[in-house]
Amino acid sequence: MKNILIASTSTLHNQGYLEYLLPTLATHFKAGSTLIFIPYARPSGVSHDDYTAKVREALAPLAIQVKGLHEFDDPKIAIKEAEGIFTGGGNTFLLVKQLYAHDILGTIQEAINNGTPYLGCSAGSNICGLTMETTNDMPITYPPSFQTFGFVPFNINPHYLDPIEGSTHMGETRETRINEFHTINSQPVVGLREGSWLRVTGNRIVLEGTLSARIFEQNKAAYEVEPNTDLSSLK
Repeated sequence: MKNILIASTSTLHNQGYLEYLLPTLATHFKAGSTLIFIPYARPSGVSHDDYTAKVREALAPLAIQVKGLHEFDDPKIAIKEAEGIFTGGGNTFLLVKQLYAHDILGTIQEAINNGTPYLGCSAGSNICGLTMETTNDMPITYPPSFQTFGFVPFNINPHYLDPIEGSTHMGETRETRINEFHTINSQPVVGLREGSWLRVTGNRIVLEGTLSARIFEQNKAAYEVEPNTDLSSLK
């Protein structure tokens, strides 16, 4: 049975890395377990070692041991034996390219579908949807496919931003970009605001956190859903 947290972000304003999620992670991952961290998205170009060290420090209060996937000679075996998996944020194009390059997309899918607890933040949340095509990231490299895990039957837009009243910015809003996506693609998109996450338990998908999420469906007006809303029927 799937046991997944899909979080918009790893860090809230004026808080430490993963700090706002720690109470939730304390029950999501088992104390004393070993977590495999996937550092491939490399935010700001940080090294795999430094990124993993940041996660290790953040989860130390929960007595969770963290090992970077890059530390293993055989990443497939590491994934199969993992007691928990976390994919961090950064650049989704780079992340997906590396998942394909190491041929582990299917291995991770199988582990998560069989119940290994998973946490995704930002880019690590993007890849939980059907495709990565609603990412906010620049295409700094080219993955062989935009298809991702499909743990939920829709796409994710982490870090969703509402238009700012009175702003002089003349570029496209996030909503405009998602509407453009829907001129070609039919799957729904969930806009996750900072501090919100989706909890997937088996086939049940529930919005958690304190903020509403914005839902986009092809040929429909966008609408809001409140925390604790069940999104399992969104397809």
